[in-house]
Amino acid sequence: MRLLSNLLKKFIRNGTLRLYDSSGLMHVFGGAGPGPAVTARLHNKELERKLFLNPELYAAEAYMDGTLTFEDGSTVRDFIMLFSVNRSGLAGHGSQRLLRRFWRAVRRWHQANPVGQAAKNARAHYDVSTEVYRLFLDRDMQYSCAYFQDPDNDTLEQAQIQKLIHATTKLGLKPGMTVAEIGCGWGGFALHIAKSTGAHVTAINVSPEQLRVCRERAKEQNLEHLVDFIEIDYRNLEGKFDRVVSVGMMEHVGIGHFDEYFGKVRDLLKDDGYAFIHCIGRNTPPGTTGPFIRKYIFPGAYVPALSEVFAAVERCGLWTGDMEILRLHYTYTIRHWRERFEKNRDKAKEIYDERFCRMWEFYLAAVELEFLHGSHMIFQLLLAKTRDTVPIRRDFMFDAERAALTALTAPEKRGAA
Repeated sequence: MRLLSNLLKKFIRNGTLRLYDSSGLMHVFGGAGPGPAVTARLHNKELERKLFLNPELYAAEAYMDGTLTFEDGSTVRDFIMLFSVNRSGLAGHGSQRLLRRFWRAVRRWHQANPVGQAAKNARAHYDVSTEVYRLFLDRDMQYSCAYFQDPDNDTLEQAQIQKLIHATTKLGLKPGMTVAEIGCGWGGFALHIAKSTGAHVTAINVSPEQLRVCRERAKEQNLEHLVDFIEIDYRNLEGKFDRVVSVGMMEHVGIGHFDEYFGKVRDLLKDDGYAFIHCIGRNTPPGTTGPFIRKYIFPGAYVPALSEVFAAVERCGLWTGDMEILRLHYTYTIRHWRERFEKNRDKAKEIYDERFCRMWEFYLAAVELEFLHGSHMIFQLLLAKTRDTVPIRRDFMFDAERAALTALTAPEKRGAA
């Protein structure tokens, strides 16, 4: 316990951790500043050493295995919140600096995504039973950042519809135009584009389970003539399109493949076309993917720094026609997901087991707080081959968005009248 105590004393300043070691002895850390008060218990002596060596991974695994538990009303989210408000102290500890140096040295190996491996990595997360995702996503199965007009009052369903409108109005689409979507999830964006604009969408994915749902939804909505869902790696897609869209896909590309990704985006565009890229980014210099997320949630994934994004965009000869940063929208989105998962936890346990539920709880709490206290945000880019492809004034997207939102609420107003 000596090494772990040394680590906890140095980095916990805000809030308080009351920790029972494997022998039942209680140790108290922190208390100097405001923050959550957490009571935790370790049930395995070996865990004390492992937590000192790699707390970000072994704390998650211990919670998943039941060898780290919480008492006095504390929850795993409280525990992660305590670490979140003290994150700078943890990163500054000598043992953690060495660990991060090692992660940086091997990050290209961790995030390698050649064609076959990319599909395997994606399926590790997205081929989880669709019924689990239905427990916490909105009705349209949007598994990316929503867009909140009013975070205190918008429902998740409202915010996700607003996201689709916000994104679609940036595209300036007309009936008959063609769109390539790289990474289509469960098809919500592709179906919205087709239904609201009349454009034809070629949507690709490497997850057979997601594609099965996409095709079912297209058939149910009578949109099969406007949307093609294809199982293919983005690097193998061919053709020329008026627009290329990519939402939540670039995070899975890996740092060794950014030029390949933006090069493919460029090659898929017609000379007068442009692309819409929506991705999680970090407001810090280039880094690494946390060990828990890398091992259990998104193998091969990496959240890029903006410096890495724009360097690749420049190398590929693309013009940035527009950029927008969404800072807290994902915090609100994941909070809805976490709360919905908690309400449906028993159903998730019936589908999988207790360990899966604990893993998902840790994942949702950790990413929610990363967007609240960490460096992560969302960026949206419009990219083109020439400087004058994207309209020179941003009003085109604002005017279209207002009109779409007005049309969306008009039936409600008529009903109220």
